[in-house]
Amino acid sequence: MSNQTENKKIPTPEEIQKEFEDFVKQKYGGTVRFVTPHAKPSAGTAPDESESAPKKSFDLKFDMKPKEVKHYLDRSIIKQDEAKKAIAIAVCDHYNHVRECHENPKIADTDYSKQNIVILGPTGVGKTYLIRHIAKLIGVPFVKADATRFSETGYVGANVDDMIRDLVTQADEDIELAQYGIVYLDEADKIATPPNIIGRDVSGRGVQIGLLKLMEETEVDLRAGYDVASQLQAVMEFQQKGKVEKQVINTRHILFIISGAFTGLTDIIKKRMNPSGMGFHAPVKSQAEEEDYFPYVTPQDFIEFGFEPEFIGRLPIHVVCQDLSVDDLYNILKDSEGSIIRQYERAFKAYGIEVLFSDRGLRRIAEKAQMQKTGARALMTVCERTLREYKFELPSSGVHEFVVTERVVDEPLGELKKIMTDAAYNRQLVMRERIHQYERSFSAKHDMRIQFDDEAAKLICQRAIDGGKTPQDICDELLQRYQHGLNLIKQNTGQAEFILTREVVEEPDAVLERWIRESYSKKSGGESLASETD
Repeated sequence: MSNQTENKKIPTPEEIQKEFEDFVKQKYGGTVRFVTPHAKPSAGTAPDESESAPKKSFDLKFDMKPKEVKHYLDRSIIKQDEAKKAIAIAVCDHYNHVRECHENPKIADTDYSKQNIVILGPTGVGKTYLIRHIAKLIGVPFVKADATRFSETGYVGANVDDMIRDLVTQADEDIELAQYGIVYLDEADKIATPPNIIGRDVSGRGVQIGLLKLMEETEVDLRAGYDVASQLQAVMEFQQKGKVEKQVINTRHILFIISGAFTGLTDIIKKRMNPSGMGFHAPVKSQAEEEDYFPYVTPQDFIEFGFEPEFIGRLPIHVVCQDLSVDDLYNILKDSEGSIIRQYERAFKAYGIEVLFSDRGLRRIAEKAQMQKTGARALMTVCERTLREYKFELPSSGVHEFVVTERVVDEPLGELKKIMTDAAYNRQLVMRERIHQYERSFSAKHDMRIQFDDEAAKLICQRAIDGGKTPQDICDELLQRYQHGLNLIKQNTGQAEFILTREVVEEPDAVLERWIRESYSKKSGGESLASETD
């Protein structure tokens, strides 16, 4: 027996590594990647330049002002002006302090209350979108998590420390960069401890205590104790180096933001502000009126709602996001840089199809989305239901362009059939929308509004068909002199809106000259010149 033991081959480190890799692959498939630290170079071997070179320190170049941050957010987030102002100020204060600490480590020892934020507002109003764009602007990693997935211990659900480890992953394993990241916890109202809970609340109070530790300042081990892959990696590191180097990340400069709908919090605020307004005989208020109470929330209201005093004390900035109206949803579709219609334009373009969205079509999408009461998320739902069959049918048809009109939104299948079977019908719709695009472009460029009436639009479309041109070409030819002429009329009379009739299309120069002559004899605020065609 002893001879067998003596003759048994002792495995090399490479063989041990392969056994571990095979074990991990069998256990977890291809979902876990086994990473082994680099072994020390053997005697006589020159060290790798990439290993010997000092690691480049992260340089936080943040010098923006709150107004500049808000202007950046205005490009993608509609409404929420007060929320954007408050968040812009808090973020600037935080990262200005971070930059100062980075440049002068002695400042880190001074007292400073971190600008952690709690955002209140209904679903789909842009809370996550807003914070994601903030992180993108600053250039730091961003991690979003749902509070409902966490438990105190990590055995039932995830551990709150996992969010910090995720920051390192998002930072491509750059620990220093991750130490300046943003952690965003949604559905945070779900971890509030209800007042009627007796005993230990695993999913509520314990999670708050865990988050409190992170928000104050602590060091998080990047190897989770319950992570098998991390433990196997530690074994291999010990095998090769004779020790295990502990990697930690400090949370001092990580910005924490929590958000939620906080249903029921308004009742607590109302009771404090107006005790007589509660009860069966209290007046019923709308959702908008309910939200009006959020700006008056106090830390004591949060405590009564179910948050620990120490926890809510680490969230000094309270931000309120308002619900979105039909106009807000319409503006998101029309003006936001991240509008969902850009995605649909790209999707159809991949098949060689150009999709145009009319103003009335966009407003109808917004109206249908607002009925669902889920904010901007409903825009995607409405668009998908409306255009699903269009995505399926049109790529295999001969249609190369179409318009999403109000009828398309209300009767998608009926309009799809017309578009596919009646080329003249579809061409007229497309040409009309091209004319509307020209009107909007002219108005935006010259700060005055023009609009072709029905007869003028029909004549422009016919000329485009007969001449093999686009409606834009015809409009450019017609209105060569109108920019200067209409500006002159505007100076003389103050008029900034002009209806362009059939006569304008037939005799553009003669009509413009008459309008200019009449503008000199009319006072500002008189009757519309453009409506007079006799």
